[in-house]
Amino acid sequence: MNQTSSQVVRDQLARSGQSLPLHRVLIVDDHPLFAQGLAGLLTQSALAGAVEVSESVEQAVAALSGPCTIDLVLLDVSLQGETGLMLLPRMNAHKPPVVVISSSEDETTVRAAQAAGARGFLPKSAGRTALIRMVRSVSRGGEYYPGRRSLPTQIQVLTPRQKDVLALLAQGFPNKRISQSLNLTEHTVKTHLKAIFMHLGVHNRTECVSQARQMGWL
Repeated sequence: MNQTSSQVVRDQLARSGQSLPLHRVLIVDDHPLFAQGLAGLLTQSALAGAVEVSESVEQAVAALSGPCTIDLVLLDVSLQGETGLMLLPRMNAHKPPVVVISSSEDETTVRAAQAAGARGFLPKSAGRTALIRMVRSVSRGGEYYPGRRSLPTQIQVLTPRQKDVLALLAQGFPNKRISQSLNLTEHTVKTHLKAIFMHLGVHNRTECVSQARQMGWL
C-alpha cells in the first residue's frame, strides 16, 4: 500500500472515531511467510503500530507475559502439531481479545473458536477489506463472525449420557469398555464421541480429553 492509500485508511478510521492504530498486535502462526505478510498488511493499513510474531503457544504465552501490552492476538488454530486454541485458557485475566485465523473455514472450527472464547474468526483467504472490518469491530469491543448468526458464547452443554462417555474416555477406557460400563452398543458410543468431538472442535481422543479439561468439563 502506498503512502496516499495508507493516509486514506487513517482518515477513514479517524472519522469513525476508532482508537486505531492498535498499539501492538501479536500474530501466533508457524508459517513465517504468512505471518510476515499479515504483519506488513496490519502496519501498512494503519491498523497496528507494531506487530510481534510467535510460532507456538509457549512463545505466545511468553510474549503476553512481557512488559509490552498486547492489544489484539491473531491466532492460528494449528501450530506445530498443537491446538492453537490451547492458548486461551493460559492467558491471564486481563487478556487481550483473540481472533482466530485459519485456512479451515468449516463450522466446527468456527464453533470451537467461539466456544474457546475467541472474539472473532478470520479465514486466511480473507482480503484486506475483511481484515480492516475485523480490527474495527474487535477494537470497539464487538465480535467478528461474518456471514454467520452469533454462535452461543459457551460450548453447548453435553447430554448426561455424553458426559458419562466423556468421563470414561478421560479415564482411558476404550469404546468397548465404555459400552459395557454404560450398557450401550459400541455404535452408540461412537455416535456420542463424534458429537463430543464436534462440540470441542477436536479430531482425536487425546485432544478431546485435553480440551475438555481446559474448558472445565472434567
